[in-house]
Amino acid sequence: MIKIKSVQNNLRNQSFCDEYIKSHKLGSVFHLTSWKKVVEKTFKHKSHYFYAEKGNKICGIFPVFEIKSLLFGHFFVSIPFAEIGGIIADNELIERKLFNSALEICKTKGGSYLELRNRAEKKGLLTKSLYYTFKKEISFDHDKNLKEIPRKSRAMVRKALKSGLKSENGHHLIDDFYKILSLNYHRLGTPVFPKRFFKNFLEEFKENSGILTVKTEKNELAAAVLYFTYNNQMIPYYAGSDFTYRSYGPNDFMYWELMKLGAEKKCNIFDFGRSKVNTGSFSFKKHWGFKPEPLAYQYELINTESLPNLSPANPKYQKKIELWKKMPLEVSKIIGPFISKDLV
Repeated sequence: MIKIKSVQNNLRNQSFCDEYIKSHKLGSVFHLTSWKKVVEKTFKHKSHYFYAEKGNKICGIFPVFEIKSLLFGHFFVSIPFAEIGGIIADNELIERKLFNSALEICKTKGGSYLELRNRAEKKGLLTKSLYYTFKKEISFDHDKNLKEIPRKSRAMVRKALKSGLKSENGHHLIDDFYKILSLNYHRLGTPVFPKRFFKNFLEEFKENSGILTVKTEKNELAAAVLYFTYNNQMIPYYAGSDFTYRSYGPNDFMYWELMKLGAEKKCNIFDFGRSKVNTGSFSFKKHWGFKPEPLAYQYELINTESLPNLSPANPKYQKKIELWKKMPLEVSKIIGPFISKDLV
């Protein structure tokens, strides 16, 4: 008999869930209970972390978070601040039982919709094609990895290597990372997350997370990235650069250094993460030889008749974005965290 339970704060169950996630082909760093803890600790969003059990053995996971926002409404999502989420299970019957448990919570709590960030489409749900993911195998041989980068991007990496840039890696670089990220988000007109969000990631994921920074010969901060390692995958996730130094090629240098670090950590997959089509990051990843694969963000509508559109590309947000860009950087760092907590 299959039973649906909630992880809650039971450390033993959390450990078993993480073991199941790491063993499942669709499991991800975002499904881990450490991600759950960071979101709860930083933003106080309530989680309903369901798991299926059969004969004292876990056979499915469905992490769902409840978001209550004055700006964006009341809804449920799997998983917030994540590229992918959704249900992972042994079979379709278990998937359905987990889904029904989550749907019942959504209806009981009065949510507008339930969002699942799936890799591939599931039948019976409405789908929005917005993001593409980029992932490919890498070698433990740095020379081989460099040769695998297409000619034009490889030339940019070589140019960056000759420009005197240098990298540093470690949790102690949180302040440099946040300085770059705040600058980058402000340039894009996007509210920045609070620094404690990233501190919590480093504390929860420990040696499976890190920060890599890029500086010029004169020790000027040019770029930074917060990354995760998971099941032999190197996953750069939050990153930014200072356009003042773009002629040096800091982004190409940063991702090359991170690819080298991944190989040294015995990661055989480099996961470049998600990007929207027709954006600079989408083109950058393609030029590095990564093939875009569509993600299926899917919805069960409950108390609404239309698909949500919280993307910055939504025309109704354009004036607000332009105003945000004109705001003083230091002011945006104060106000931003109050808004970004709901930009899941």
